[in-house]
Amino acid sequence: TAAHAMAILAMEQFAQIILDRDERLAPARSLEEMVRALDAGKVPVWLPSSLTLPAPDIPASWDITSDSLAAWLAGKLGANALLLIKQTGAFSGSDTIDGLAARGVVDAGFAAMLPDGVDVHLAGPKNAAEAGALLAAGHLPGIAITASIRSARIAG
Repeated sequence: TAAHAMAILAMEQFAQIILDRDERLAPARSLEEMVRALDAGKVPVWLPSSLTLPAPDIPASWDITSDSLAAWLAGKLGANALLLIKQTGAFSGSDTIDGLAARGVVDAGFAAMLPDGVDVHLAGPKNAAEAGALLAAGHLPGIAITASIRSARIAG
């Protein structure tokens, strides 16, 4: 439990570093703060501890990393798509979520934390140059990943 909390707090510390990089970014500890940041024309940067540490549907497990937390947050936001930016380009449009988890591209808990109806896209280093233009045009960079049959759900 302590290691789980410390990992989430480390993500929050990294978010603080990101926030320090650009004045267009705004800290967001809650869904309401995310909406306020967007309404103010800012980009919310999630500080996850307030929402995730007390959440009973997030197991304290090394299978849960920022990938699974992003999937969980997508569900809380009612998102229809989730874009994960990875440090690798070792994925293709023929990959499934389960296959990516088996290879360590996404964490082992990701499939179970991903809500039904949320499309998953992965982008890597080769997508960086075009990402800004695609996002500005309302498109996601990278590739869509096929959802596979998932095991028992952790979150909903």
